[in-house]
Amino acid sequence: AEAVLEEYAGYGQRLAPYIADTNVLIHKALEAGQDVLLEGAQGSLLDLDLGTYEYVTSSVPSSLAAGAAVGMGIGPTHIDTVLGVYKTYCTRVGNGPFPTELFDETGSMLREGGPRPEYGSTTGRPRRCGWFDAVAARFTAQANGIGGAALTRLDVLDQFDTIKVCTAYRIGSETVKTMPASGFDLARAEPIYEELPGWRSDTAGIRRYEDLPEAAQAYVQFIQEKLGVPLCLISVGPEREQAISMRPLE
Repeated sequence: AEAVLEEYAGYGQRLAPYIADTNVLIHKALEAGQDVLLEGAQGSLLDLDLGTYEYVTSSVPSSLAAGAAVGMGIGPTHIDTVLGVYKTYCTRVGNGPFPTELFDETGSMLREGGPRPEYGSTTGRPRRCGWFDAVAARFTAQANGIGGAALTRLDVLDQFDTIKVCTAYRIGSETVKTMPASGFDLARAEPIYEELPGWRSDTAGIRRYEDLPEAAQAYVQFIQEKLGVPLCLISVGPEREQAISMRPLE
């Protein structure tokens, strides 16, 4: 016990210079006109209020962009803009409704594609994978008030001849293009897809948007149209240099 106490007392001495009231630091930075970047921790549909209840996080504050301000102790008027981050397909860990989930080889290809397969970073659990859900994506864009979006893991789609995007749900006899308020309805929603041609070529080494295959550019533009906000960045891999800038975030 004494050895453990001594060890951790040493850690405390090393960490002490870096411990401060972060709320004070953030406000000083804002008053000095510095840029401050806040990063949300979880997906929007895990939000306690607007997520797919009951399959949500218990964490507070909110998983939405507004929660970042609350968590840092700053008012919403300090937020200049919000960047939403979307994969080119959908994933989920754990239970909960997932209209576009795939249980076939395509789902496995999405999970295993790219240099970093889709497994939970802490638990190692395989993530549930499915085609891009534009209905859910548009809902989260509106709920977060995003001014622009980043579209990641475009390279994972390099392997497909045809790519599907869910643009509406069929719930019973009704076709809807907005997220249902009822979790029961979302659980029984069937995806209505639009199909786009794949490009079947390697995009991981591309660094300019205009150098992407025409079909990849068409896919990106289609997602942008369905989101209703401009895409600012596309990634074709996990490394910093694999991010393709589209336009400044406004």
